[in-house]
Amino acid sequence: MKKRYFLQAGAAAIGAVTLSRYLSSGSQAQTSSSPTSAVSRFEVTKTEEEWRRILTPEQFKVLRQQGTEMPLSSPLSEQDIKGRYDCAGCNLPVFSSETKFHSGTGWPSFYAPIANGVATSEDTSLMMTRTEVHCRRCGGHLGHVFDDGPQPTGKRYCINGVALKFVAG
Repeated sequence: MKKRYFLQAGAAAIGAVTLSRYLSSGSQAQTSSSPTSAVSRFEVTKTEEEWRRILTPEQFKVLRQQGTEMPLSSPLSEQDIKGRYDCAGCNLPVFSSETKFHSGTGWPSFYAPIANGVATSEDTSLMMTRTEVHCRRCGGHLGHVFDDGPQPTGKRYCINGVALKFVAG
């Protein structure tokens, strides 16, 4: 009986994570990023149609609909080149290669953002509370931050590679 329960719980957890890519999130940033309310909240605002014109379908899904790219799908995850990572939606610098580390999670990870690059909000999707990381200028969803990163911050900013543009230098 215990084995059956374990298998059912495991299958449900895997299904929830997989389906999270296709379900809208419950974060406060998304509910506040409609074109009418975003005017007072973010410096860069566009209609859904304007975002769709400038972003790839995968970027739109992640940045504007709070999706998650598949783990290990971004070449930025293993990249070690010096430079900075900008928001793919508005080109605001959000992370530096100096704070990037290999977390083994399958997504680019950083222990700190660039000053004034990101903002956070509460994300209550997937029946849990997480801290969402989004671009402070356009509100684009970048990923989440967790308390299991390296020093000096102890933070792990787990970021979707498709939400970033790398600028070498």
